Amino acid sequence: MAADLHGRRVAILAADGVERVELEQPREALDRAGARTEVLSVGEGEIQARDNDLDPAGTFSVDGLVAEASVADYDALVLPGGTVNPDKLRVDQDSVAFVRDFVESGKPVAAICHGPWTLIEAGVVTGRTLTSFPSIRTDLRNAGADVVDQDVVVDKNLITSRSPDDLSAFCDAIVSQIAGTSVQEEVSS
Repeated sequence: MAADLHGRRVAILAADGVERVELEQPREALDRAGARTEVLSVGEGEIQARDNDLDPAGTFSVDGLVAEASVADYDALVLPGGTVNPDKLRVDQDSVAFVRDFVESGKPVAAICHGPWTLIEAGVVTGRTLTSFPSIRTDLRNAGADVVDQDVVVDKNLITSRSPDDLSAFCDAIVSQIAGTSVQEEVSS
């Protein structure tokens, strides 16, 4: 039986430079499961997407500002990657506070590729088992995370994945965690 996320609201926090497939595919999986997704950002209008960090890949409309968002209004948070996107988010105080508050709420937070950079800035990775794109694994270790090389890792309410190659497993894990079911054994911490 497919997960039913009707009535669930999921925030996707992104900025210019977001890797298109890392926003698009989780959003499609959540929408198919019945969730209502909203793109939050640091500015109004549209955000510029990229393919492989460099090639322009269209835009996404922004549904709301992270500065005006409340964790209480959402059931989960998705942090897509791309190199530029999380680099912009981790220097924005409202974004960092929103991510920190979300993780501390215990609600599911999913980050893929370079997305965990924002988790590092929020100070929420110490003692957690995570995965990411290889180039930021040292950053995660230096921030106190236990880093593994797996397609998807679920540690309590944190769901992390390495790259677009892992999107199928990442999307399944997000939907499953929001629905309250498990697609894999959680990491014991």
